[in-house]
Amino acid sequence: MKKLVIADREFDSRFFLGTGKFNNNKVMADAIVASGTEMVTVSMKRIELEDSEDELLTHITRNKNIQLLPNTSGVRNAEEAVFAAQMSREAFGTNWIKLEIHPDPKYLLPDSVETLKATEELVKLGFVVLPYCQADPTLCKHLEEAGAATVMPLAAPIGTNKGLRMKDFLQIIIEQANIPVVVDAGIGAPSHAAEAMEMGADCCLINTAVAVAGDPVEMAIAFKEAIIAGRRAYEAGLGAVSDYAEASSPLTSFLNL
Repeated sequence: MKKLVIADREFDSRFFLGTGKFNNNKVMADAIVASGTEMVTVSMKRIELEDSEDELLTHITRNKNIQLLPNTSGVRNAEEAVFAAQMSREAFGTNWIKLEIHPDPKYLLPDSVETLKATEELVKLGFVVLPYCQADPTLCKHLEEAGAATVMPLAAPIGTNKGLRMKDFLQIIIEQANIPVVVDAGIGAPSHAAEAMEMGADCCLINTAVAVAGDPVEMAIAFKEAIIAGRRAYEAGLGAVSDYAEASSPLTSFLNL
């Protein structure tokens, strides 16, 4: 299976894991290990920035191969996002940032105008920007042109577990993109992740579906295996879909014996 490359960094895993909603930090840490992830995203508002021994951060960074991806969840516009990213870079020593601007508290849908504006500014400031965005092919091209390292279109609203409700638009985004496409938000089952990977998505970011599962560690393993299977299938080349039946053993000469 080919490696995932983002901003010149190679990743063996195509499974990014979020850290919200876990019952406790130990379960979260065990799920991180079980998932095999090399990219973990965490909301800045959940970390004590002035505490170098913050318990949540300590559990995340035990594995030195993990790229910490702070996110700007909670900001309402581009100005706040840029300020939060600058704080993050100073606090965590990383210029990687998951850009999230969703001012609507009910549906948490990303603000496309502010997301593009913030991406343009953050790229100028030297950040590796991974923007969470609407499944809008035109917007994703604009984000790519602005210098985003990936695009992260939603499959369905955050935390809903509804699966690939935006499948047709995701397919267009994947076909058009020249940067990695990370399907983010709404994936609720390993089968959803496998389908996204079979479509050609470069990666999936999962949080709620793992964190709220009856056994988050086992669910992390299930998602890991589904993502690998989906990517292997994509790279192997899926068979064409046909409207008519086609016999797998069409020869009938044996009937003439």
